[in-house]
Amino acid sequence: MRAPSDRSIDSEFDSLRAQIWHQLQQAVSERGHEWRTPVLADVDVDGLPQARTVVLRQADPIASTLQIYTDSRSPKVVELVGRPDAVLVFWSRRLSWQLRARVTVQVQTNGQLVEAAWEQVSRTASVADYLAPAAPGSVVVPTAQGGHASHYLAVLLARVEAFDWLELAREGHRRVRFDESGACALVP
Repeated sequence: MRAPSDRSIDSEFDSLRAQIWHQLQQAVSERGHEWRTPVLADVDVDGLPQARTVVLRQADPIASTLQIYTDSRSPKVVELVGRPDAVLVFWSRRLSWQLRARVTVQVQTNGQLVEAAWEQVSRTASVADYLAPAAPGSVVVPTAQGGHASHYLAVLLARVEAFDWLELAREGHRRVRFDESGACALVP
């Protein structure tokens, strides 16, 4: 039988996990939320580290997934298809929280998920980003303006494998890891 303090700690961890997912969901809907633009870190085809700021588009605590949109021609797509393991790093000055989410990324370039995302994006100013004739990172070459029927939107569906949460506080820093084996406090 577990000691009451174990139940209390488990309850605290459950509450913290719920708060983390709540903040992630808030970041999707609130443009000014600090977690809206995390850093995505992965490894490129040459084995070199890469990191870039992305926009969080969906956070699903039930499926334990996060969604990011990108141009299907972006170098990160090739990187993530080759090596789907990545990390998303979130920082909130307001909360004094850092969150590192270890994720496995599935790149989707067609299908229902992509079409639903396109339906949303196509009504925003971001639509031009996914209709550009050249791939991200290409040298700009002046061309005649011409439209095309297809888009280059891809959805990065990131399954959260683990969270590493860190709170920086004057009273003492706290750190907790959440993964498939549960939650445990770590030395900050």
